[in-house]
Amino acid sequence: MSSPKTVDRDLLVFSIWAVLGFLGAGFLLEGLTRDAYWVSLIGIAIIVAAFIAHIIVNAVFDTGFANGEVALGIGGFGLLAFVFIASWFTGGMSMADFWSGLTLFSVLAAGLFIYLSTRHGLRGAFSKFHIKPSDGA
Repeated sequence: MSSPKTVDRDLLVFSIWAVLGFLGAGFLLEGLTRDAYWVSLIGIAIIVAAFIAHIIVNAVFDTGFANGEVALGIGGFGLLAFVFIASWFTGGMSMADFWSGLTLFSVLAAGLFIYLSTRHGLRGAFSKFHIKPSDGA
């Protein structure tokens, strides 16, 4: 059974993403539908605010991202990247949609770099991805 502290953190994170995440996704989709880059930017800013709020909750509860949260984030990023590239190749994308997608992926990539460098330091962030060769090889 989960501890009350874990349940409180999970409920708070879920609430943040339920409100800010869906609101940001709504603005982003509305901007893509209407070819309004500024509306898409509002959605991206709200999604960034949800990510920052999630980081604050993690700091308050002295924890990091759960494995499921990391898997969901990476999977969502991959799915969005696939849809963006497929839309670009088929030619069904306006310039406002193109710039909205580029802005979203740029902000997400920068956010990942900033999070890793502030959480683990630059050397520690690199060591999270760097595979050290074995001594016998």
